[in-house]
Amino acid sequence: MNDQPIILFDGVCNLCNSSVQFVIEHDREGKFLFTSLQSDTGQQLLKKFNISLDNFNSFVLLQNNTAYTQSTAALKVAGQLDGGWKLLYGFIIVPPFIRNAVYKWISNNRYKWFGKLNECMIPTPGLRSRFLP
Repeated sequence: MNDQPIILFDGVCNLCNSSVQFVIEHDREGKFLFTSLQSDTGQQLLKKFNISLDNFNSFVLLQNNTAYTQSTAALKVAGQLDGGWKLLYGFIIVPPFIRNAVYKWISNNRYKWFGKLNECMIPTPGLRSRFLP
């Protein structure tokens, strides 16, 4: 793996897939790479960082040899996006138990509210280089 930050996401979650598309749109430099939590690469990375291999309720950011999960991962990504989205990183001052309670509430309801795919998203040819196998 190279030194680019890697986002691991639930590949069958509509909200998660939309979030990945949002990051791609607001990451003009192409600094982020992506892989689904369910993929072989995702499973290997989860294992490497001692994160549960079967709990897909957390967005994960791997950066600088550190794994960030839940709201911390989301805010760290937002802080690196182009435009005003960087301002969202300011919410990092909110205690994690509060941020993560909101995160978990959304995560636990994401399939009900946003739906679920039958299989993981397949990136377009133009984006394939940003997705790990």
